[in-house]
Amino acid sequence: MTTLAEILIVRGIMPITSLDAMYAPDYDEDAVVRGLLEQNILTPTALASARAEQHGLPFVELLDYPVDHTAVAMVPAAVCRRYEVLPISVQNDQLILAMCDPGNVLALDDVRASSRMHVRAVVAERSDLMRAIERYHRADGELSDLQTLIEEENSASTDVAVAEAFEDDAPIVRFVNLLISQGIQDQASDIHIEPGEFELTVRYRIDGVLHVMQRAPKNIQNGVISRLKIMSDIDIAERRRPQDGRMSVRHGGRQIDLRVATLPTVWGEKVVMRILDNSNTSMSLEQLDLSPRNAEVYRRSYSKPYGMILVTGPTGSGKSTTLYTTLNAVARPEINVITVEDPVEYRMKGINQVQVNVKAGLTFASALRSILRSDPDVVLLGEIRDHETAQIAIEASLTGHLVLSTLHTNDAPSAVIRLTEMGIEPFLVGSALDSVVAQRLARRLCERCRQPYAHDPEDLVRLGFTAEADQPAPPLWMPVGCSSCSNTGYRGRLALHEIMSVTEEIERLTVTHASTAEITRTAIEQGMTTLRMDGWQKAMQGQTSIEEILRVVS
Repeated sequence: MTTLAEILIVRGIMPITSLDAMYAPDYDEDAVVRGLLEQNILTPTALASARAEQHGLPFVELLDYPVDHTAVAMVPAAVCRRYEVLPISVQNDQLILAMCDPGNVLALDDVRASSRMHVRAVVAERSDLMRAIERYHRADGELSDLQTLIEEENSASTDVAVAEAFEDDAPIVRFVNLLISQGIQDQASDIHIEPGEFELTVRYRIDGVLHVMQRAPKNIQNGVISRLKIMSDIDIAERRRPQDGRMSVRHGGRQIDLRVATLPTVWGEKVVMRILDNSNTSMSLEQLDLSPRNAEVYRRSYSKPYGMILVTGPTGSGKSTTLYTTLNAVARPEINVITVEDPVEYRMKGINQVQVNVKAGLTFASALRSILRSDPDVVLLGEIRDHETAQIAIEASLTGHLVLSTLHTNDAPSAVIRLTEMGIEPFLVGSALDSVVAQRLARRLCERCRQPYAHDPEDLVRLGFTAEADQPAPPLWMPVGCSSCSNTGYRGRLALHEIMSVTEEIERLTVTHASTAEITRTAIEQGMTTLRMDGWQKAMQGQTSIEEILRVVS
């Protein structure tokens, strides 16, 4: 059989001089391939294609392949996930099996035994294969089966469901575990468990939009909520007031944290779980989708040893991700970084993180006052909510500390007015504040199915989107929908930014109690890109659609 290295040499991916090394006693082909992948010399798709050629098998791209659901059902999901395989069709009484390692004889034997059919292998790229397994082997079917089982067991009384919440192998426990696992798999940011008059509804927020995923019978409601409370270390006997908790689960070899909040409603307790994926804390600033101008302004701000940087926007607009990414950029062993948060969403190595505890008297203001005696260089304050916290934060930034925090305003210039409305002296705001970042999250167009379309320039002008006078009308793209994006037309999200640097002119306007409109006008004259302008630029680049920009930006 031709070796993988020989195929890569023929294809020009590896130099012909590699032939000598292939015959050395200590030659490690896997290590060589890993090195090529890490250096981006070899792509995963090219590797899968080379493996297919090595074994004399066809190579398929699963995202464009018409997968037969009947074939998928012939092999259990557990077998597909264990061996990383997926049956995709039946041809001439043979089961066509997509796999990334065609040399795995054990996998072929187990699939043959499960399906009771002859099996013919084809090769697929691993990440495409794993996405296809997740798509075609969702937990929906098993969730429906568990709903029926739980309903039959608890038809007499809902108290049985509550009792089962304490048993590790009970159907109610498996039902809750599947809900959480499916939410993580679907890359949801939040899971909503909502009691109704006649049923329990489960919704996932995916790319900022809520989708109904499950409707369960009413009589399992108490069991599901009790199980979630047990997992989150919340008092299950208290149903009259809101409670907060936290849980950790293992998924795909990773530790995923979930922040849990309960809220009493007329039909029972609503539970919302915020999925906190710690991979966000390792993001780089290049991944924040900052335009070149915004990236330069922001870099100058966080590179200073003192001053205040505020990130503003509504809940769920990515403020925490931006702040943690900035911490990653500034944190070094030679500086002391302390955060005060409520709650601490992501645990970061090498960072001193303080959890606010109002019952114990540890508020934002008291914690900030204390940590300033702990010799910090950089302080991250979860949110500025009142005059006392704002005053201490302003003073900290004026006494040689870099202060990062969030504020709830609709745009960057409004942050200046908001601080003065909190009772902070305007001259202190102008002196302490270095820059303000306003941001929103918009859905990103699916690159596999997006399509360009002809648009009416006059309609765009009416919407406030204009191109340069001497430039032709820019190309725009629209969502279509395909199997890769679950027919939504969007896959993932990107951030829109408005970054205002507090210059001498804006500082003077602040001292004279100028309006938000005046500050905005001056900031734009000095080069600030508004949220809508930033969205317009990203729509012209084909990253998102005009409709999506209008949805998230007023």
